[in-house]
Amino acid sequence: MKREEVLIEALPYIQKFHGRTMVIKLGGHAMVDAAILENAIQDAVLLQLVGIRLVLVHGGGPEITDKMKAMGKEPKFVGGLRITDEETLEIAQMVLVGKINSNIVSLITKSGGLGVGLSGNDGNLIIARKMDPQKVHVAGKEQEVDLGHVGEIEEINPAVLNTLLDKGYIPVVSPIAIDRSGQSLNINADTAAGEIAISLKAYKLINMTDVDGIMDAGRTRVYRRMHVREAEQLMGSGVISEGMIPKVSSLVRAVNSGVSYGHVINGNIAHNLLLEMFTDEGVGTMIYSRE
Repeated sequence: MKREEVLIEALPYIQKFHGRTMVIKLGGHAMVDAAILENAIQDAVLLQLVGIRLVLVHGGGPEITDKMKAMGKEPKFVGGLRITDEETLEIAQMVLVGKINSNIVSLITKSGGLGVGLSGNDGNLIIARKMDPQKVHVAGKEQEVDLGHVGEIEEINPAVLNTLLDKGYIPVVSPIAIDRSGQSLNINADTAAGEIAISLKAYKLINMTDVDGIMDAGRTRVYRRMHVREAEQLMGSGVISEGMIPKVSSLVRAVNSGVSYGHVINGNIAHNLLLEMFTDEGVGTMIYSRE
């Protein structure tokens, strides 16, 4: 397409999205590749500058693992689940809040936006409780495992987000929560993004990850549009599996709870976020419940 045609195609979307609230979950290689992350932040700032109220939520599991090893602490997993003891929680906070979050805020500033870094502790944004012991299979036997300082979200208090959004800032949220006794807990970033989107009555929840979207059973085709019931069926049948389960689950819950659209896009490709938002065809998978 000619450049002017791209702009004309984008115009109705810009008009439609102006003033809407959207939540973007940053994950995958964007969390470890500086160039990929900077591209994603440039796109996010552009969205905000055309009038979209934007909240960013980020993960950082691989960086936490790398930091632990660098500090001489071997990460512990049981049945594929990370055990978060006191020292691991401190490292997670150091990486998520002290490094990744502040880096994203700096990139927002570099791209001409105004970012404010938050964790779930700030303003009681994310209240959680310690996760119950999980049943896992180890060496063919089922056992219960205490994951340590890992939380399940009980409540989102979006007042601080709304205040920042009203003032023209982009809030950047780390997936660290607080329980009712003041103890910090590590939480799943996909889940946090979904619950924040619900609390804000967001128009869209967008999950930027390392895959092109939701694929069929043969992994040969990406679904461009999908009703939420179809996404539920694909999870139930095992077509959506492993690391995609928490991502799609959070999107499905959000759409079933009033968020108009959920998206899965490949954040490794430059400006995919803009192509998904402002073109007719899009580049990832859009989940909807009603038109």
